[in-house]
Amino acid sequence: MLYKGLADFKEEELAKEWSPLATVLFELPYVKAVYISINYAWEDIMLKLKEFIKNYIQDGGEVIKEGFADAMAELEAKKDDDYKYSSDEVEIVAKIKELINTYVKPAVEMDGGNIAFKHFRAGIVTVILQGSCSGCPSSTVTLKAGIEGMLKRMVPEVEEVVAEMG
Repeated sequence: MLYKGLADFKEEELAKEWSPLATVLFELPYVKAVYISINYAWEDIMLKLKEFIKNYIQDGGEVIKEGFADAMAELEAKKDDDYKYSSDEVEIVAKIKELINTYVKPAVEMDGGNIAFKHFRAGIVTVILQGSCSGCPSSTVTLKAGIEGMLKRMVPEVEEVVAEMG
């Protein structure tokens, strides 16, 4: 396992700050973004990429710098700092997060993606899609038919689920 969390580098500058591995991957001609997760690689470049990463690690290359997860969590917290949930909403949000983390996230991760809860306001759940889910044509169907349907059944206060690309 390269990294126990998720690291999504859409810009080379963020990679340069936090991930020496992502920085060298950006040097490859076919790399436009780097998403590091538990276990995923595209089939058409998997063997080349595995060899590259294996050599990088054997040569003592650093994958993610210490403090990255905390820094990203702090950035995310700042994005939604101004919103305070009522006591009723706190329970609803906890149930939504539990359902997403228990049922949705593992399935999405198997396909090389990630889904994260962003907020719940006026019956609308906003989630962030990352990795292979970001820009995937099937993600809209999965979001509406699967995730939205489940959340509406399990949490009656949910009226809609919308996604932002991470």
